[in-house]
Amino acid sequence: MEQEKNLIMVTWDFTEKSLFALKHAINISKILKSEVALLHVVKKDSEISEAEKKMEEAVQVIKADPSVKFRFIAREGTIFHTIGEVSTEISALMVVMGTHGIKGMQKLMGSWALKVITSSKVPFIVVQDTPKAEVFRNIIVPITYRREVKECISWAHFCSRMFNTKFILVRAKYTDANFKRGVESNTYFLSKYFTTKNVRFEIKVADGENNFGDEIINHARQVEADAILVMTTRDIGFADYVLGPQEQYIIANIEKIPVICINPRPVKIGGGFSASGG
Repeated sequence: MEQEKNLIMVTWDFTEKSLFALKHAINISKILKSEVALLHVVKKDSEISEAEKKMEEAVQVIKADPSVKFRFIAREGTIFHTIGEVSTEISALMVVMGTHGIKGMQKLMGSWALKVITSSKVPFIVVQDTPKAEVFRNIIVPITYRREVKECISWAHFCSRMFNTKFILVRAKYTDANFKRGVESNTYFLSKYFTTKNVRFEIKVADGENNFGDEIINHARQVEADAILVMTTRDIGFADYVLGPQEQYIIANIEKIPVICINPRPVKIGGGFSASGG
């Protein structure tokens, strides 16, 4: 993170899932002493005033801690673009979003959530239930061969400082020699960084007998993890949404474990030109 911002944004659609997201955001805001902004995306400008009024009423109903400050934003657009745009506009530290993990529908629900997440530069916390703990004390981090795994370090360090989080690094098991080297490189890098920064961690190895996404969720259940931290697929395209990258399944896991999603930085080509056009 270039700087620590102090605003948590919650996607709001007047459903139970958005209420779960709000409760998570309130817990985090108490520790960070941050403001909470609710965003509702409407179909036309004429709906904005009424939506903002209803959001304020919803917060009053749950009788949130009076020490937490709120702001209410309604914006015309689509969830797949507007959420990312507003999160950047208001310099949000993170976005908390509720979603469903319907059994048999993980690919579809994960695809929907992932499309929203990758529209933003801001990390997302995707939740399916009310908070089980006040903060994220134990977080699972899947370690694959992908280079962008290393980019989780700044947020891991942030969680360690703010919440005293312990990280459980779960290494994927591959037979391919290049993939094995990638896992070794990522594990070494994270271990060295965490040791230098006094971040608590331990390393586990997946057995490789099942889909890695399933193994991550099983490990998270066994250690009663408060969250799973994943890096999204870099430069994700239509084919990825259809075929389903591993994070789609993890995001909508049936154990209802919160998932922290971080988008990797765009690849820069030559003279500082970004592959994303930035």
